[in-house]
Amino acid sequence: MNIGFFTDSYFPGIDGVTYTIRAWRDRLEDRGHEVYVVYPASSHEPDDREIPVPSLPNLFYSQYRVPLYRRISTLPDLDVVHCHGPASTGLMGRRYAKKRDVKSVYTHHTPVEDYFVQGLKLELLAGIAGRAYVAYENRFLQSFDCVTASTSRIRRDVTPRKLPVGIEMDTFRPVTDSQFASDEPTVGYSGRMTRKKHVDEILRLADRLPDVRFELVGEGPVRDDLERGAPGNVRFRDFLPRENLPAFYSALDVFVTASTCDTLGLSTLEANACGTPVAAADVPPFDRTIGPDNGTRFDHGDLDDMERAVVDCLDGDRPTRAAVEGFSVERTIDDLEEIYGVS
Repeated sequence: MNIGFFTDSYFPGIDGVTYTIRAWRDRLEDRGHEVYVVYPASSHEPDDREIPVPSLPNLFYSQYRVPLYRRISTLPDLDVVHCHGPASTGLMGRRYAKKRDVKSVYTHHTPVEDYFVQGLKLELLAGIAGRAYVAYENRFLQSFDCVTASTSRIRRDVTPRKLPVGIEMDTFRPVTDSQFASDEPTVGYSGRMTRKKHVDEILRLADRLPDVRFELVGEGPVRDDLERGAPGNVRFRDFLPRENLPAFYSALDVFVTASTCDTLGLSTLEANACGTPVAAADVPPFDRTIGPDNGTRFDHGDLDDMERAVVDCLDGDRPTRAAVEGFSVERTIDDLEEIYGVS
């Protein structure tokens, strides 16, 4: 089949959507399909099946660009349109599907409204904009033949088909690398640094555990403020190349997250696949993905309980890799082919 991925987020930006698209594309092409990626033009050098759309800088978040428009007539013949975002590129994909009468699929990756406060600053204004955005996206999602999401709870007026983005189990496995090795107990985090990720709670925990080393990987609008207030046992790193993440996760004794805005929390499951337990806030999706075999949950906002969960993970021995095998990307691709109608 000829499959078109339409995304508002792509390289050189680094996030879960970008890596999901690459993982899905690689495996679909391994099975004989041709996958085209339509994305906002950037410094990324496209290959033969990557199609850039003219774009402008994003004034609110420099990692992402604002896509404009590209004529549908310039795009290849597609059997399936699969959109990965609701902005201009996603709208282009939906128009293509309607005009060419092909199957349309949408994957809900991120509750974008949770990030408005970063750009708009004022909680009241961000709340108004967020409600307007959700109303828009509800209408947008209802126009697709199939909507998928990593969990069934996406705060939208649709019933999504559950489709976890999938762990690359062949890549994420226990490995050893001296650049991340430490004799001290080490707690880590990897992901965007935004308000809804609540990385500041990890810093408060680090202040209470001076004998534990904390490694925080990622970038985002609140990182500078976080670094200024970090205790001495915390080290910040920029986003790591994808190939270095298994060694980073493997070197940790515990992966911790206090995020309240994840749809799956792929980094937590990747850490599990590398043999590392996860301490996570007892909120969606972690109330369904993190359990006794791969970690411990804590009451969000309760620093005492967060400390308990991390210490419990430090003291325990769990079959974390076996616990997340059901999230393998190969199973995801099987389901994708079924959704696309591959015979």
